[in-house]
Amino acid sequence: MRSKPADLDESLLTSTLEAWGIEATGAAYAPVGFGDHHWIATGADGRRWFLTAATLPAEPDERGSRAAFRELGRALETAAALSATLGFVVAHVPDLDGGALLRPLAPRYALSVFPFVEGVTGDFGDEPSDQERAQVIDLLAELHATPPPPSAPLRPLEPAGRAALERALAETGRPWTGGPYAERARALLARHAGALRARLRDFDRGSRDLGPLVLTHGEPHPGNLLRHRGRCLLVDWDTVGLAVPERDLWLVARTPEDLARYAAATGRTPDPAALALYRLRWSLDDVAGYVAWFRAPHGHTRDAELSWQFLTGAVDDLADGVASAL
Repeated sequence: MRSKPADLDESLLTSTLEAWGIEATGAAYAPVGFGDHHWIATGADGRRWFLTAATLPAEPDERGSRAAFRELGRALETAAALSATLGFVVAHVPDLDGGALLRPLAPRYALSVFPFVEGVTGDFGDEPSDQERAQVIDLLAELHATPPPPSAPLRPLEPAGRAALERALAETGRPWTGGPYAERARALLARHAGALRARLRDFDRGSRDLGPLVLTHGEPHPGNLLRHRGRCLLVDWDTVGLAVPERDLWLVARTPEDLARYAAATGRTPDPAALALYRLRWSLDDVAGYVAWFRAPHGHTRDAELSWQFLTGAVDDLADGVASAL
């Protein structure tokens, strides 16, 4: 995220890091990524660490937060297990008190710690070169062939935010009061409600048994690639889990040659319909996530501005998809 979380006392970072045996002399906020918050901490020994404060859902009875904490913990355990055999996995560091990979930081946050790795990352919308796409496809082929550890969660095809999106579509007839973008988001959804419902029906028509499941990263886009000493590493394994290969491939493959490279490495030919279905799923989940943001309490921040841009772009893309299909 571009802005520090207003409801998180940064002094909790240094005190919580003691569980990892890190005596932090400082922590600088890193305005990178979107969704979670990050810092770069420096220990008394001069070593640097990359910290992630994952945002958990706010629930009055905290059941949602506890479930999200457990699910995230399973994902981190999976990444840690993979890092023992796959050299491109940048995994979290276990703490010294029982080897936990995730610790509560505040009611709405959970802290994980990475070794700081020098390298260059991209952004979600970047277009990788042919050579870089080939490298990532090779990494995915290796990942997909790896036996999943017992901790690997199942990642269903159904969009995670579908229920929230359908609820929002049903409630565009009354005011939304989350903050400065709430009414704009309501008007946007109301204007495109028919198109969005049509895309949900398109998704339902395309849903089917897509074949054997493999271990997938979930978001292998340029923003989660770290270019380190001439090779690509994959970071941000929060979304790791069991699904069909197309869950990863739609984000990477751009040409028939890309798909042929994957098929040659794995013996499994990607399904064009499944690639399109996961592309649609991503857009629907994007809209659901940003709408939930604007229906909840929020302010006029840089992150809110970016979220509004992303939401309008995602809604426009989905509406255009309906128009072209018709």
